[in-house]
Amino acid sequence: MEEKVRIQKIEQVTHDVKQFKVEKPEGYSFTPGHATEVSINKEGWKDEKRPFTFTSLNEDDFLEFTIKIYPDHDGVTEQLDKLQVGDELIIRDTWGAIEYEGPGYIIAGGAGITPYIAMLRDLDKQGKSDNIHLIYANKTDKDIILKDELDKILNHHTTYVITDQEDTDYTKGYLNKEFLKDHVRDLEARFYVCGPPEMTKEVSNILEQLGANTDSVQLDDQQ
Repeated sequence: MEEKVRIQKIEQVTHDVKQFKVEKPEGYSFTPGHATEVSINKEGWKDEKRPFTFTSLNEDDFLEFTIKIYPDHDGVTEQLDKLQVGDELIIRDTWGAIEYEGPGYIIAGGAGITPYIAMLRDLDKQGKSDNIHLIYANKTDKDIILKDELDKILNHHTTYVITDQEDTDYTKGYLNKEFLKDHVRDLEARFYVCGPPEMTKEVSNILEQLGANTDSVQLDDQQ
């Protein structure tokens, strides 16, 4: 299926991340953590499909996408950055590998946090978010997406890791074996891992080396 949806609201979340709220087609539903292929309803862009995760809740009367803009890629996100309220997107069927399967750790890098936003909002609504600890890596402090909301939902069960900023307010480091060994207290827990493909693969390998149950590691790459 394909549905044209009009943009209702655009908000700047960080210096390079925007939230797009769009119309929700009647009867449209999704699982928190799932995504759809999105394209722009303009000539030359209708067939340029990109996967984006819903960050709204299923019961909301709108759909929301939280999207990192890559202005130097000359692609879909650069065009999204130019859109205004009233412009249209095209959405399709929902799908995804990410969904809540029990308490544990979210390990995310950069825009890899976006598939978990709806999942965390849903858990918060159910009073279950205290069962999750977030380890979230970014290059600089200003790259952290929705930090205030993440702190509130997770009751500050959060570890922010900054790789490229010396004067960071958070933990300077990398998601390497030593770091994860020090910060993962329960290797029997579930692990939700999403970020750039090389990060996702490396974290998965480290968790296996540390003794985590590989059947409890849920992986997804954020391109």
